[in-house]
Amino acid sequence: MALKRIAVLTSGGDAPGMNAAVRAAARTALFKGIEVFGVYRGYNGLINNDLFPMNLRSVSDIIHRGGTMLFTARCSEFNTEEGIQKAIKVCNDNGINGVVVIGGDGSLRGAQDLSRHGMPCIGIPGTIDNDISCCEYTIGYDTAMNTCMGMVDRLRDTAQSHDRCSVVEVMGRNAGYLALNVGIAVGATSIIVPEVPFDFERDIITRMKMTSQTGKKHFIVVVAEGVGGVMELADEIQKSTGIESRATILGHVQRGGSPSVRDRVLASEMGYHAVELLIEGKSNRVVATQNDSILDYDIEVALRMKKPFDFELYNMAHEISI
Repeated sequence: MALKRIAVLTSGGDAPGMNAAVRAAARTALFKGIEVFGVYRGYNGLINNDLFPMNLRSVSDIIHRGGTMLFTARCSEFNTEEGIQKAIKVCNDNGINGVVVIGGDGSLRGAQDLSRHGMPCIGIPGTIDNDISCCEYTIGYDTAMNTCMGMVDRLRDTAQSHDRCSVVEVMGRNAGYLALNVGIAVGATSIIVPEVPFDFERDIITRMKMTSQTGKKHFIVVVAEGVGGVMELADEIQKSTGIESRATILGHVQRGGSPSVRDRVLASEMGYHAVELLIEGKSNRVVATQNDSILDYDIEVALRMKKPFDFELYNMAHEISI
């Protein structure tokens, strides 16, 4: 069946660059004579028929904006067979024969469910956590790293002024990719990630004492969200060292802001590629990046893949931050 009308939605946690992906998917389809419907609030909107027709101007002036113009929401109803069938019916009633889904692993599983029920679907990884195993860089990851770096740089200024230790929690869910790269970028004394079991004395206190002996008076400890406990950690550091320690949870500020060049270009490439796959009659695929190239995988395969943690980079980070 020829591709005549597609729907585009964003789902799960928002990520800078999602708008660029929406823009690219919409304009690619429209350029090729395919009608486009935007779906508000992810799978929620698909179930509740909250769709609107898009034209070229619908996506004007959004490439530089964070968040998502289509809004996003989590949808427990879509996890049921009844919910999926409602979404399929809405697609059929609106003459949609292809869907582009932009989001994290839960969103990709939703795209897989649509594909299994006969609705051609292509997923685009959009998450600041960078925890989609088939994809080196997900949309939003680069911007989030730069946002975190800027925030920690500001914390360093006050930590240095007061001879403090600043313990900073960054996002990432159960993955430490964001924490590792941010930790390197800000010269953190210690980087604590879920992938590496840590010993409080060895990995924090001993390192702080060692660097104190060389004249360092302020410290930064970056902790991944999946480890957590930064308030308690700061208290323990202060008790063990006598150095005033403060905890900061960066929180949702990491999701916002204008996307970086890398995220805008990456999202544009992925949005374009997703529509090309639908035009080729392909379904149940996820667009990905490997070695700076755009490619795609079967979603079933992609969701089974395991993303390696860069232990060499982790070890390097601790060798140079002394």
